[in-house]
Amino acid sequence: MNLEQLKQLKNKAQKQIALRESGKKYRVVVSMGTSGIAAGAREVMKTMLDEMEKRGIESVEVAVTGEIGMVDAEPVVRIEEAGGEKTTYAKVNPEVARKIVVEHLEKGKKVESVAVGKVKEQE
Repeated sequence: MNLEQLKQLKNKAQKQIALRESGKKYRVVVSMGTSGIAAGAREVMKTMLDEMEKRGIESVEVAVTGEIGMVDAEPVVRIEEAGGEKTTYAKVNPEVARKIVVEHLEKGKKVESVAVGKVKEQE
């Protein structure tokens, strides 16, 4: 294992610990690189924040990231669960963003129709 791999492992562990210690059930990461913003990521994030506030959902930490390499799928939203599972949603628009908040963040059910990937992190 080289130094870069060790740094990545450390960062991954720190994120998981921070999420668990924060008492939050989910971490929502919105891709806000140039292509994401051009595709409507700002409106998607605003819609998600408004919907979470409207529904009183407080068990969520929201973060932004830059380009994630899925330019054709923007806007991209990744939901990270405290247990390590990650679900990535592609081509999210405000309507889909509301559905993700209601179904995934409030009810705990994945929105399969727009999910492009699910990963369970190894402990």
